[in-house]
Amino acid sequence: MPLEIKICGLTDPTEARACAEAGADAIGLVFHPPSPRNLHPERARAISDSLPPRVARVGVFADADADTILRIAAAAGLTALQLHGSGSLAALPRLLDAPYRIIVVLRSTAGLIQAARALPDTVGLLVECGRGVLPGGNGAVWEWSAAAPLAAVRPFALAGGLSPDTVVGAVRDARAAAVDISSGVESSPGHKDGVRVRLLISRLTAAFADLPCPANPVFRNPGR
Repeated sequence: MPLEIKICGLTDPTEARACAEAGADAIGLVFHPPSPRNLHPERARAISDSLPPRVARVGVFADADADTILRIAAAAGLTALQLHGSGSLAALPRLLDAPYRIIVVLRSTAGLIQAARALPDTVGLLVECGRGVLPGGNGAVWEWSAAAPLAAVRPFALAGGLSPDTVVGAVRDARAAAVDISSGVESSPGHKDGVRVRLLISRLTAAFADLPCPANPVFRNPGR
């Protein structure tokens, strides 16, 4: 399907494989100790190894330095690096030379377009509202249409407040090319409800299967 779907915050290989089999394009693995979904690299590697090659393995980092990010990426078998916070963004120049897809997280503010244009065209973008104590959407519903002007600049992923009941309307409001969902399909932090995952993906498939494929995917390396 042209709309990319990332299920984030996986902690179990069996659940990650089930998400991939349901149609997820990317699996998010969190490396941020304050998060209840934080992973040790060895556990993350077991999840990565359980996935088919087509599925992106996205490491989620918050204010981590380049050495830490690259060390974990190699140990965990990642294909993409998602950067939250100014600390991780400072590592971007070094990370651009590494063999990973880079996704930069932006907040939906008045400076969204300017911030996006300041980044290299080779990185993917993810937009969230920026509320909450942890990096990510924090499950908060927000005015998704505030991100819509970015669609005229480049494709982006949407996060925050997404669930099987809200995701179709959110994508339409924001004109997003991808979605990033965690708590909206969970039974408890870090554990995904297979029924909710399949429902979310089936609703997105029914609503957006006829969209044109973006030339620059968010989570996957272009051409994959």
